[in-house]
Amino acid sequence: MKNTSLVGKIASQRIVVLLSLAEMRTLQKNTESTRLARRYVSLARKISSRYKVGIPKELKYRICRDCGNFLVPGVNCRVRLASSHGYLAYLCECGAERHVIYKD
Repeated sequence: MKNTSLVGKIASQRIVVLLSLAEMRTLQKNTESTRLARRYVSLARKISSRYKVGIPKELKYRICRDCGNFLVPGVNCRVRLASSHGYLAYLCECGAERHVIYKD
């Protein structure tokens, strides 16, 4: 019998480490690093679904739903502020938009 709380803690720690590695690889700006960053993101998603552990919100908003890129403003995405609607828009280089609400 496995200890589910311990397994969940380890899984969430691995997710955070993988996504921090993905951010470092994305900042290097070459094709091999971009490929590795996408791989790290896909592994983090697999761990999240396998062990039923959520990805933290502050990191989840920085993953493109379409292409799997880890979004770093100024490197592979643009950030736009829609103040009249109360959200930030992350525009990925693949053309996808990610909205983050900041107003209630």
